[in-house]
Amino acid sequence: MTTVYEENEAVRDRIEALIVSGDLSAACALVEDLHASDLADVIEGLDEEARVTLLSSLPAELASDALAEMEDGDERAELLSSLTPKKGAELIEELPDDDAADLIAELDLPDQQAILEQLPDETAAELIDLLQYHEESAGGLMTTDFVSVVSTLTAAEALEQVRVRGREVEDFYTVFVVDQSRRLMGTVRLDDLVIADPTDRIQGLVEGPVATIRPEEDRERVGRLISRYNMASIAVVTAGGVLLGRITFDDVIDVMEAEQTEDILRLVGVTDEEELRHTWTESVRTRFPWLALNLVTASAAASAILIYEDVIDQVITLAFLAPIIAAMGGSSGTQSLAITIRRLTVEGPGSARGFVIKELLIGLVIGGALGLGIALIALFIPDGNPRLGLVVMLAMWGNQIVAGFAGAFVPATLDRIGVDPSVASSVFVHTLTDLCGFFLLLGLASKLLLGG
Repeated sequence: MTTVYEENEAVRDRIEALIVSGDLSAACALVEDLHASDLADVIEGLDEEARVTLLSSLPAELASDALAEMEDGDERAELLSSLTPKKGAELIEELPDDDAADLIAELDLPDQQAILEQLPDETAAELIDLLQYHEESAGGLMTTDFVSVVSTLTAAEALEQVRVRGREVEDFYTVFVVDQSRRLMGTVRLDDLVIADPTDRIQGLVEGPVATIRPEEDRERVGRLISRYNMASIAVVTAGGVLLGRITFDDVIDVMEAEQTEDILRLVGVTDEEELRHTWTESVRTRFPWLALNLVTASAAASAILIYEDVIDQVITLAFLAPIIAAMGGSSGTQSLAITIRRLTVEGPGSARGFVIKELLIGLVIGGALGLGIALIALFIPDGNPRLGLVVMLAMWGNQIVAGFAGAFVPATLDRIGVDPSVASSVFVHTLTDLCGFFLLLGLASKLLLGG
């Protein structure tokens, strides 16, 4: 069975051959029925010259959709800036204003100005207004294309306005209702508007807004609100309640995917700049600092072995058991860490309060069960005895409690003081569980086995 990737690769090879032969019309005809996402994949696989040639030859609507679907970053910006300002403006004008603003924001200032100068004054002004918002904010996701009606209109008058405005707005799901000062009063459902008596006033059909967002708020909060209240779109308003724009769920899906990918990469000590298309030298540069830090913290944890070197010399079996206890602590700590960070991501800052007690209880129960398991193992290994079983059981139990505590406490504390918990938590948690695992095992062995 042929996969989409294989199909796109075959199309890409044919397009390259057609471009080399100069048959651009055949190349365009080959991709005109592709979905924008598949076309974006095809374009990204071409060399730089072929990308520019194909994008310049495609109809503006098709080319702009493909450009919007390409991965954000330098390559997309370089492709857009390689086009003439007039062609770039032509593509930008075909896009919804939020996607257009995202694209222009990736360009250098001279390239931005060159394209903006080619756009109609009204379109350029709208994009300049959107560019003032930080890309990580709600305003950076916002589109100013929406359908709104004034509350003093009748249902018949409002429906006529919706018909006219709806032809200009892409994918509108909600009709916003505002007062004479454009302050948001709520929304009206389209079915209620259609079946209402034509003489009814809109203000009698308004449903108050379930949630709104300010343009300067973090874009992750947008995702949480839309997910929590199952909203198709959310209104963006000023502090005074004036309606500025809307954010739709499809934009939020892309954002949440990007944020979760970033958190996963950071959780394992890789920066959010680490991408599949990096060269091996770029990957080394982004990963090495974190691994160097892990080397320092791991060395600190391993220092416990040097402190109790004489204990290991007398009970060599401890060298076999110590890594097991440390590794199990690290695994439990990572589980607790992942759950806590997920809670912080979904529910927002401060939502992990109470998790520490819960994870302590989980560590207490799981640690007891795992402790009994490793105690039985200790009885059946060479030189195993009941006292060794007791030592490893207590060490495993104690380290599991520490792991549960650290996995919840560390990210919750970092979040409270304003540090991204996904960046630094794993280093602290793994160091703590390794350190406690070694000290508990070797310290207890020195007291209970050797009488030190």
